[in-house]
Amino acid sequence: MRIVGKGIYGILATVLLVFSAELYGQSRNVNYDESKVPNYTLPELLVSEKGKPIQSVKDWEKIRRPELLQLFAKEMYGSTPKDKIQVTYEFLERDRKVYDGKAIREQVRFTFSNGAKKIEAILLLIIPTKLKNGKAPFIVGYNFKGNHSTMTDTLIHYSPGMFYAKPPDHPDWVRGCQSNRWPFELIIDQGYGVATMNYHDIFPDKDGTKDHSIVSLFKGYGKGEQAQDEWQAIGAWAWGSSRILDYLYTRPFIDKEQIVLMGHSRQGKAALWAGAQDERFKIVISNNSGSGGAAISRRAFGETVKIVSNIKPAWFAPAFNKYHDNEPNLPFDQHQLIALMAPRPVYVASAQEDLWADPKGEFLAAFHAGPVYKLYNLTAIESPEMPAVNQPIMTHVGYHIRTGKHDVTEFDWNQFIKFADLHFKNKGR
Repeated sequence: MRIVGKGIYGILATVLLVFSAELYGQSRNVNYDESKVPNYTLPELLVSEKGKPIQSVKDWEKIRRPELLQLFAKEMYGSTPKDKIQVTYEFLERDRKVYDGKAIREQVRFTFSNGAKKIEAILLLIIPTKLKNGKAPFIVGYNFKGNHSTMTDTLIHYSPGMFYAKPPDHPDWVRGCQSNRWPFELIIDQGYGVATMNYHDIFPDKDGTKDHSIVSLFKGYGKGEQAQDEWQAIGAWAWGSSRILDYLYTRPFIDKEQIVLMGHSRQGKAALWAGAQDERFKIVISNNSGSGGAAISRRAFGETVKIVSNIKPAWFAPAFNKYHDNEPNLPFDQHQLIALMAPRPVYVASAQEDLWADPKGEFLAAFHAGPVYKLYNLTAIESPEMPAVNQPIMTHVGYHIRTGKHDVTEFDWNQFIKFADLHFKNKGR
């Protein structure tokens, strides 16, 4: 739940959100009772489609990992097109010192083009001025309410996609309205840079806006019948994360071996899918991602496959619709998605009051991804019993559940940075 305004309007909006959420859950018969979770059997992680046991890293990388990638593409997230879309970059602002000189802020316009049509996006960079050997680790992540929402500075450009996603009188246009989720100074003080873009720039998250998304630049868009494995919004957002990474690779101050991808909520889903496809992300973090992200689908707890795949605009491939109220027949589950990050560290975060995202299901998926990490002789979560609240697990598969609601908090950021520090051993901390 997010407060979308201030004063009496904010209070009224909050009350309406709570009331709407209750009605939403009741109208869909949402289960929040652990005793009503059905019995289920997870699909095998280390057995190939032909029944071959996967007993080595070689077998995982050559046989099982490609099988699972293909399965998630065909049945859930959609197949990412191979078309080459031209991308050009334009500096809108650069070398402006912020946070008492501890960081430099830059804004860069991306223009995606297929030769006939263009889509624009703006990347906001917060770059530490103190660099180790001239380079810094970076955290990449989408923001929800525009780059202007992450700080109050009037020089921050409005994100182009916001104009398609939100009406002009919407509270999301207020500068700094979501700065609590982006504690830039805290992150900079720990030696990390940040690269953030508004997710609406890649695919506006509003029904009827697909023509303004990057999906519309690809061959065959809007022509013929929709393929069952056609990618939708989550696939597009994942693709966009990799394009941000392409740009970061052009900058000399980026440590290419220390790039973290962090996603919250629906962007936690997209971060896992992006991390599965693009191994240049060295750590992948899923925060409150729930159904279609980190949570075990077969638990049918909180948001279900039916609910999440009926959201408009569509987030998932059409093929995913056949698993409405049919989770036992899914040929995969989300522990297998998390395992696709191996051997790179992966972190899953939950919130105690965020039952919609099924914290237990998120934890269990992280736990059940462990056998692949053990193939690499890496550490993983050892017990299927959830840890105590605010007591993180920091193995190669990290996890915490914190107090509070669906959000990104300072507690979350502190754990993410601690986890990254732990695994970026050459940082000299």
